[in-house]
Amino acid sequence: MPKGLFVSMDGLDGCGKSTQVKNLAGKLGALGVKTTTCVDPGGTEVGKKLREILLHNKTHIATRCEALLFMASRAQLVDQVILPALEKGEVVISDRYLFANIVYQGYAGGLDIDQLWQTGLLSTGGLVPDITFLLDLPVSVSRLRVGKPSDRMEQRSDEYFEKVRRGFLKEAGTGRQNVIVIDALLPVDNVGELIFAEVNKTLQIHNFN
Repeated sequence: MPKGLFVSMDGLDGCGKSTQVKNLAGKLGALGVKTTTCVDPGGTEVGKKLREILLHNKTHIATRCEALLFMASRAQLVDQVILPALEKGEVVISDRYLFANIVYQGYAGGLDIDQLWQTGLLSTGGLVPDITFLLDLPVSVSRLRVGKPSDRMEQRSDEYFEKVRRGFLKEAGTGRQNVIVIDALLPVDNVGELIFAEVNKTLQIHNFN
């Protein structure tokens, strides 16, 4: 079993997850805790190519194909980046992970949730985060923060993203993974403090060195 701690951040675009990944890594680093940060999809040479297809491909991508491309990128990320860091005892902080796949292609995209979970666990070797932070944000605020859509996913309708938000909250309540929901309308520093407090508590409980 990996010796480190695996944390992921998720939510609608504009929720502040990328900022909080950097913020948490900085706070832990100040305590002398070694961290590795990554972005999903991406984070490896294979992942970067798949990310480019997923976000900027000009032709239609079927939802099943889209889901599997995300899974493929994540499989490489786990093998090449996440597991090696966890095995060294580091804290890994990922900007998105399997949770997003379940919600975007499942709850919002119409694919079978259980099948997505099974495929997701296959692609990751069963690795799920110890803690997933869901930074919850209304769709209207997400749209304002993101501004003009810059990629294929952002160009989807408000109705789609309402399904995404509801999906995040519904899946968070299933107990299939440890999800902590945080109000992303709070000031950035307050969100960061809440995240750090939860992670620090977990590290102390497990006598993390």
